[in-house]
Amino acid sequence: MTRRTLRIAMNGVTGRMGYRQHLVRSLLAIREQGGLDLGDGELLWPEPVLVGRRAHALRVIAERHGLSHWSTDLDAVLADDSVDIYFDAQVTSARVTSIKRAIAAGKHIYTEKPTATDLAGALELARLAEAAGVKHGVVQDKIFLPGLLKLKRLVDGSFFGDILSVRGEFGYWVFEGDWQGAQRPSWNYRSEDGGGIVVDMFPHWEYVLHELFGRVTSVTAQVATHVPQRWDERGKPYAATADDSAYGIFRLEGGAVAQINSSWAVRVNRDELVEFQVDGTHGSAVAGLRRCRVQHRSATPKPVWNPDLPATESFRDQWQEVPDNTEFENGFKAQWELFLRHVALGEPYHWDLLAGARGVQLAELGLKSSAEGRRFDVPELSL
Repeated sequence: MTRRTLRIAMNGVTGRMGYRQHLVRSLLAIREQGGLDLGDGELLWPEPVLVGRRAHALRVIAERHGLSHWSTDLDAVLADDSVDIYFDAQVTSARVTSIKRAIAAGKHIYTEKPTATDLAGALELARLAEAAGVKHGVVQDKIFLPGLLKLKRLVDGSFFGDILSVRGEFGYWVFEGDWQGAQRPSWNYRSEDGGGIVVDMFPHWEYVLHELFGRVTSVTAQVATHVPQRWDERGKPYAATADDSAYGIFRLEGGAVAQINSSWAVRVNRDELVEFQVDGTHGSAVAGLRRCRVQHRSATPKPVWNPDLPATESFRDQWQEVPDNTEFENGFKAQWELFLRHVALGEPYHWDLLAGARGVQLAELGLKSSAEGRRFDVPELSL
């Protein structure tokens, strides 16, 4: 079997997501399995080139995982003709400039979302990449989760009949950082640094809704900063200027309505950190990160409202578990493999920078809806 190496400049691997999900659980996991089988006796071998600002942190990661190549000089890495792909997991405010430089250098682009801080910037990246003829993709990991893959199986099998509504609950309590350390970085709570839950999560909800149920055609949102003061990584107090909670209503193509609550100031009373309930004329489902349960209309009980008597039945026990029926990969790794095949073999791939721009568009309109107190239509985007 012949081995084909793709060298990937990875910018942002000293951060939590860049390191854990993209380096360790994706590219290094592909290497641990012996590479990616491309068929016809060819094996793809990803070779990470670590890029960042902190030399010591890069050196530690490289030595820990036996990697030979790292640099604090992004321009030098991009000038290296042996580097095929540029990957970006930096803070959002630094992303556009770096991706533009990578496109100009002729590198294929794979990036975390949101792709930019505003729609104009996101569309510019998509247009530049198309004009340069480079392949490009955006991380859209939620649709590769086992729970949502099961949900898509139900949609594709016409389980629901006519889909009426989607209700989503996402979030958990992020500690303020004073008496217990925060489990998210402080920049997430400063709008001047590109923080905010709308900017972070509405791009996720756009592609989840788009892929499973239909394009979002309008948005109404209310955002809030429920926790106005937090403490940073050095223990210093700071004003939280970005939204930590968002309550959105989305009209979908075809008429279904989606309502999704997102919050870093909520305590979890559900089975998983994110759950979606889908109700249709023929059945309903509740899907989380891994599990998915259903209730068909033929097995739907007939509750009667009577507040004077305690409930005598367990409503949760009336749902049926959807079986795995397959082994599920890590969602980030699964999408990386598809993108690598796209670069190596030209296989179809539609989670591109234009798809990333739709997520930025929805976040931008969600914030505008909250600021102006009205609903906004979501126009279709094109290059």
